[in-house]
Amino acid sequence: MATTKAEQVVELIRKRGVVRSRDIERIGVSREYLRILATNGVVERIGRGLYTLPDDEPSEHRSLVEAARRVPHGVVCLLSALQFHQLTTQLPREVWLAVDRRAWKPVSGGPPLRIVKFSGSSLTKGVEHHEIEGTPVRIYCPAKTVADCFKYRNKIGLDVALEALRDCWRERRCSMDDLWRYAKVCRVANVMRPYLESLT
Repeated sequence: MATTKAEQVVELIRKRGVVRSRDIERIGVSREYLRILATNGVVERIGRGLYTLPDDEPSEHRSLVEAARRVPHGVVCLLSALQFHQLTTQLPREVWLAVDRRAWKPVSGGPPLRIVKFSGSSLTKGVEHHEIEGTPVRIYCPAKTVADCFKYRNKIGLDVALEALRDCWRERRCSMDDLWRYAKVCRVANVMRPYLESLT
């Protein structure tokens, strides 16, 4: 019976890359058994409630996977979204996540997170669903990310927002209509107007 449980756990982790202890409970295996597997080196604990296989080859986006497992309702935003879309030279040390302004702040453990509170359509519009290492990860689309960068230019710098806008436009990652639409959603149309007009 124990071998069967171990095989079930390993198979689930192999499919998803990273699992939470609650994912293991859903297949009928207790969290305590998961801790025993970690102690015996069958699985590896990489953060609070997060497990993977010891011989796992993580992708370049492993931190996004871990963040999505820790905060399933979060959306990858700002510098982390720019990095995912290859629209910046910045290498963020934290995973930037947008959460509802009323949401609880996630507990520590796993990759460092930079939580930004969004609300209304600014939170819900422009979300793309990507699957990374078998894990669904929500990430803002390029045009929405550019608009967010202008909205939070005091946090990340206007130069980063301008670089993202230029790269997004030059590489045809979005249309001018997309940029205007998300500028309005993020209420930065007046701020972005001169920069958008300079592109056309």
